[in-house]
Amino acid sequence: MNTQRMTLLAALVGLAAGCANEPRSRNTANPNLSGETLALQVCSNCHGPTGNSKSPNFPNLAGQQVAYLVAQLQGFKGQSRRDPAGYEYMWGLSHNLTDKQIQELAAHFAAENPERQQVEGKAERIEAGKGIFAAGIPDKGIPPCASCHGVNGLGNATFPRIAGQHVDYLVKQLSIFQRTNERPAATLMKTVAHNLTGNDIENVAAYLQAMPNL
Repeated sequence: MNTQRMTLLAALVGLAAGCANEPRSRNTANPNLSGETLALQVCSNCHGPTGNSKSPNFPNLAGQQVAYLVAQLQGFKGQSRRDPAGYEYMWGLSHNLTDKQIQELAAHFAAENPERQQVEGKAERIEAGKGIFAAGIPDKGIPPCASCHGVNGLGNATFPRIAGQHVDYLVKQLSIFQRTNERPAATLMKTVAHNLTGNDIENVAAYLQAMPNL
């Protein structure tokens, strides 16, 4: 009996020592954690393990532009992005990220494949949004979204992939660009979004979300 107890105690001590040497997967202040570990065990809580978010409140990161992701993470870390989701979720999580971790996180999500989604918008909104995306609204001085984000909405460098983002997320961000200075780095988008109506925003968001499925 004593031998069994000693064996069990030794096993438990060994297990505890092994766990103590493992990186804490939710400790974002640990500079030794890889970007992949952070992506899978921290970021996945909101954005999904492959960067395909199930919640309309959080953006899809799969297939996003590396340069854009790096810029946004740096903005959160430096607290220059002051939109509600930024300070409520991302300020604390990004505060201690190293430059290496930021680069690894961006590369991880950029390499993931966006998943096919259920279409969220109504057909008439999608059709109206298609026109804004492709041609803009010339009489309001609003350029086509495609001129910066590409004809397929995949983005380019610091211009993000917008195809396949959730409607609610897109509406919130376009409204932020339009009404506030909570994303101060996005000076171009403030100008573009300024003359959009609520209907314009809803329409283009519906088209962009459905775009990969059309």
